[in-house]
Amino acid sequence: MKIAVLGGTGLIGSQVVRLLTERGHEAAPLSPSNGVDLLTGDGLDDGLKGADVVVNLTNSPTFDDKSPDFFRTTMDAMVAAAERQGVGHAVILSIVGVDRVPGLDYYRAKVLQEDILKAGPVPWSIVRATQFFEFVPAVLSWTSDETTVRLPATPVQPLASADIAAEVATVSVGAPLNGYRNVAGPEVFTLDELGRIALEAGGDKRPVVLDPAAGMFAAVPGDALIARGDAHLATTTFREWLAARK
Repeated sequence: MKIAVLGGTGLIGSQVVRLLTERGHEAAPLSPSNGVDLLTGDGLDDGLKGADVVVNLTNSPTFDDKSPDFFRTTMDAMVAAAERQGVGHAVILSIVGVDRVPGLDYYRAKVLQEDILKAGPVPWSIVRATQFFEFVPAVLSWTSDETTVRLPATPVQPLASADIAAEVATVSVGAPLNGYRNVAGPEVFTLDELGRIALEAGGDKRPVVLDPAAGMFAAVPGDALIARGDAHLATTTFREWLAARK
């Protein structure tokens, strides 16, 4: 099976390409580095020529009110090119609970991305994942200074990018779901608790102060980011992941 992976050189995309290749598929990473630009459409038809599946793992460079324009432009380009080239299955990566967080520009933009895919002519699958372990340091940096880290008590259910990549690869080679596959981590934390675990593992002595207004995740209502009963649960715990990185 030939699978075109847009964003195939990124954190998730590079792992998806490797997994698909190991399973005997022809996985082609597509990015501006090899002449495929989703924003302009340059190289897109050539990149999708002969592909059975297109997987879109690209992401907006910002999380603000510019993100809807990014997803509108890139998804319109991808869907149109996939139809022209006769691609039989389109897959994107989204976020568990994305439609339950209307207060965030980026989450509204991801809902727009999903809607464009669902309304298009190409059979589709959407993998919704919870937050990545790999992004925890960035989340902490948004609301920290030299002495303190401030975080809300937002419930999260994070997982390793390797577990997300494995799920995306599996969905990509299966029949189109014309629906969702949810994947989440094995444990639920409050964000401030997760921050304390991460800081302690890294030998960072700064205290984590509970601040309901701190950072992007302060806008998340209740347990909106927690997976519901139909989710596929990964097995790698946060502490196991931290230990493996030492």
